Amino acid sequence: MSKKNNQDKLIISALGGAGEIGKNMYMIQYGNDIVIVDSGLKFPEEEMLGIDVVIPDITYLTENREKVRAILVTHGHEDHIGGLPYVLRQLNVPVYGMRLTLGLIENKLKEAGLLGETKRVLIDPDSEIQFGSIKASFFRTNHSIPDSVGIALETPEGVVVHTGDFKFDHTPVNDRHADIQRMAEIGTRGVLALLSDSTNAERPGFTPSESSIGPEMISIFRNARQRVVVATFASNVHRIQQIIDAAAETRRKLTVIGRSMVNMVTIASELGYLNIPEGMLIEPEEVNKLPADRVAILSTGSQGEPMSALTRMARSTHRKVDILPGDTVVISANTIPGNERYVGRTVDELMRLGANVIYGPGSVTGVHVSGHGSAEELKLMLNLMRPKFFIPVHGEYRMLRSHGQLAESVGIEKENIFLVDNGDTVEIQNGVARKAGKIPSGNVLIDGLGVGDVGNIVLRDRKLLSQDGILVVVVTLSKQDGAIMSGPDIISRGFVYVRESEGLLEEANRIVTSTLQKLMSENVNEWASLKTNVKDSLGRFLFEQTRRRPMILPIIMEV
Repeated sequence: MSKKNNQDKLIISALGGAGEIGKNMYMIQYGNDIVIVDSGLKFPEEEMLGIDVVIPDITYLTENREKVRAILVTHGHEDHIGGLPYVLRQLNVPVYGMRLTLGLIENKLKEAGLLGETKRVLIDPDSEIQFGSIKASFFRTNHSIPDSVGIALETPEGVVVHTGDFKFDHTPVNDRHADIQRMAEIGTRGVLALLSDSTNAERPGFTPSESSIGPEMISIFRNARQRVVVATFASNVHRIQQIIDAAAETRRKLTVIGRSMVNMVTIASELGYLNIPEGMLIEPEEVNKLPADRVAILSTGSQGEPMSALTRMARSTHRKVDILPGDTVVISANTIPGNERYVGRTVDELMRLGANVIYGPGSVTGVHVSGHGSAEELKLMLNLMRPKFFIPVHGEYRMLRSHGQLAESVGIEKENIFLVDNGDTVEIQNGVARKAGKIPSGNVLIDGLGVGDVGNIVLRDRKLLSQDGILVVVVTLSKQDGAIMSGPDIISRGFVYVRESEGLLEEANRIVTSTLQKLMSENVNEWASLKTNVKDSLGRFLFEQTRRRPMILPIIMEV
């Protein structure tokens, strides 16, 4: 390890994932070496009209690109790998990950056409890699996807540990236990700062084991008289394995529908993370040819996403599979906050078709457990690591705050707990930590092929258009004397129904004409002034008449 330089300091910052769920990206910098942990995306909030996904702002990293040594990935969930195709276009650095994680990343890079130019390095829990003054080592954790690891970064200032997403599952589906011994060893050697997953910090007790789902699934499959449809997150490989096991136990054939689910089953089975009995998988077209009690369907759509396989089946618009009266549908996932309306609508539509739907916390059976540790597990991690400084990450502010309180309860001093927002930096020098300045951070919005070209102003316009519509005013003026040659013509979309509002639009026409004539008589002929005055006078009139504020777009031409 390189020697400590008294001028250099350790800088820790979240570029995404602090004060929010999703787009996780964390930066650890010592001197001229930067290591990034994870590079995720999040899905847009309701007010982000037309936006596909949201990624972190990496301005600081691109400005310091010569210092960025690597991106280390803790596991293969979208909120940890989804930003890579966008980030790697601007920042071509090596990506390090476990086998399944790299398999999922390679699939994304192939789609983005970046596979050839991105260096990918396979790690295992025993790997140790030197990045200048920072040495990375790893430890195995449990989560809802295999190959999850935490990362210990040894710097001249001390060891920084990032837990990744974790829970302590003592009976994991794949028999790969969290390496508690290694965590304890890291803690015994001394941890300067711990960044830990806060998702379930508000939830008391322990998170149940993933393997508790298996018997419930078998029971549902056994009691179902017809087909069983199970919707879950495509990334929850352990859940998928238990659904496969339940189908095998009840001698049902299984079909997989939904693009992300097909991708995951293909990659995970090729890499040996799913054990699928020979001859079990069938094509969706074959579903209707088999007896109903011999078929199971594994599907995407646990969040009621409008274009997902389950939603299309619920609306009877899926090309290959229909829901029939008496089918059993299991939604094996917690509803992400904000998606309740979509899930509720899908459940209603499934029930109208006569399906028996098992879903949500209200269902008698336990068909979902979280992949994140609850309060007692978070305390266990804190006690294993015994960090000097603690930075809760990966969660909304209330979760970070609860996690901070848990840290206090196990004896970490209040002044050593840093609640950060994206962009805040915690600087540690000679064993003293303080909140320093901010680095650029925020949301970069992806809309179609555009990366970051839609900002707040465009979103504000979209919101305005969606609420009050648009009015286009077209006028042609004479170049010689500024007289109105033709128009004003008013075109309305989403504001009023033209045929029933002729009087209103005629009056609007008169107001535009008189405004322009008044300006001409005062020798005002700058286009910017003309447009502003037309907008103001027309906007005032329309608001008085309708209490609406449509977007007004004056188009002035000269001939």
